[in-house]
Amino acid sequence: MTRRACLMTDGSTIRAAFAALLLLTASSSSLAATCGTGNFESWLTDVKGEAASKGISPQTIAQALNGVTLDNSVLSHDKSQQVFRQSFEQFSGRMVPPRLAAGTNKMKQYGSVLSRIEERYGVPGSILVAIWGLETDYGANIGKFPTIRSVATLAYDCRRSEMFRAELMDALRIVDRGDLAPSEMRGAWAGEIGQTQFMPSSYIKFAVDFDNNGRRDLLRSAPDVLASTANFLASYGWKRGQPWDSGSDNFAVLQQWNKSEVYSRTIAYFASQLDRAP
Repeated sequence: MTRRACLMTDGSTIRAAFAALLLLTASSSSLAATCGTGNFESWLTDVKGEAASKGISPQTIAQALNGVTLDNSVLSHDKSQQVFRQSFEQFSGRMVPPRLAAGTNKMKQYGSVLSRIEERYGVPGSILVAIWGLETDYGANIGKFPTIRSVATLAYDCRRSEMFRAELMDALRIVDRGDLAPSEMRGAWAGEIGQTQFMPSSYIKFAVDFDNNGRRDLLRSAPDVLASTANFLASYGWKRGQPWDSGSDNFAVLQQWNKSEVYSRTIAYFASQLDRAP
């Protein structure tokens, strides 16, 4: 606010300020009615009604939401996030060397799968394996937080309620279409699922059944994990056969995966190292 605005004290300005205060109070009251009310069970009942109105089956709603409780440890994680301050040299030096040998082996182990994925989506296997390694150590560290409890907790909290309420609905849709059971859905504290850490909304949009077993399984099926990651990148405009170094169109696509330039540069560097490995 400018100093001039602070000094304005005529009647019209006071009335305008009072009207704005009333609107803010009404908006805050409306928000409080849908999140952070102090009664999580009542809020969850409202969520169940919304899920039913969106066509999610009663069986899925009961299976996924009955008995869900607030997870204060998730709220603690959310409120204690720190700004990412590592340089590219620090981050890539810490993350890439310990994963390079395993990544080279994954390139060989899944060579035919990666070739078929690149043929369909245009994304090189080295990019996919680099993301796979950086996100979860090739599926070794997918996280232990129950996904539905995590996104329900974050939806109840008023900081980003609307965003996470939508993620909760998509988590229910994953169950409803038969991809995963609620008990299987475990991952990072913010609701990321699977070996390359898809949010539920990305799971719904981009997960594919590449092994043709009737399920989009990003927890256990490496072909589904890798193809779904490729589908994500292709959907954001990955250009087949083009470079992915900083400043390129494909680097901009990597920043759709993770907006941190340091992280995206590390993916690009890791993939280049994998392509050079014997």
